Amino acid sequence: MDRNPQTPDIETNGKDGAATTTVSDRIRARLIAARRRYHANDNISAFLEEGELAELRGEVEEKMREVLRSLVIDIEGDHNTHDTAGRVAKMFVEEVFAGRYRPEPKVTKFPNVSRLNELMIVGPVTVRSACSHHLCPIVGRVWVGVMPNEHSALIGLSKYARLVEWVMTRPQIQEEAIEQLARLLQGKMQPDGLAIVMEADHYCMQWRGVKDMDSKMTNSIMRGTFLKNPNLRREFLALLSNRRG
Repeated sequence: MDRNPQTPDIETNGKDGAATTTVSDRIRARLIAARRRYHANDNISAFLEEGELAELRGEVEEKMREVLRSLVIDIEGDHNTHDTAGRVAKMFVEEVFAGRYRPEPKVTKFPNVSRLNELMIVGPVTVRSACSHHLCPIVGRVWVGVMPNEHSALIGLSKYARLVEWVMTRPQIQEEAIEQLARLLQGKMQPDGLAIVMEADHYCMQWRGVKDMDSKMTNSIMRGTFLKNPNLRREFLALLSNRRG
């Protein structure tokens, strides 16, 4: 998606005061030059060069130390927080936000030799994400319904979990997350119908704010025959209700 060009911040901490840029500045400059969006839930792996992910982790660690200092935490004298900045940087870059920085997982597709055209349901697939408003955890489950046709590509069961993880391990909003997942699966499989239901706990509501521990968010996306055929939609939701119970 297009965006207005911006100029990366320039630091003057190189030798003899020479201008230098941080690794995040370099990556951002490539994205801007390519007129590519880099929202919290976008994947930017195509714009990372070899070795830059480790460098980015180091930059995040350095900035996280400053955040802790600004919170008036003695990270030098407190043995519990001495290495917290490094642990948080690793967690963000390599774990909970890894879907931003890693390429799409390889998924082997198979032809629909048997010409399957009956409802398939996969799930529940565990979801671990983070709210892009407060960076608090989102933990839940996803179910996927597929109505293939004779030309559809089929993927292995474990690949659904890998694709879900790749989309969800980014700062997300639940409504946008399952929309991204739907586009990804529709593009790979080209089924007649696709349905996704996600149910999740949002810690930005449970841990802070109203601190309501019982509320969950459930939303769904229906595509193709699931949208057009009420009987198929009812069958999917009925089977899903049994599994959730």
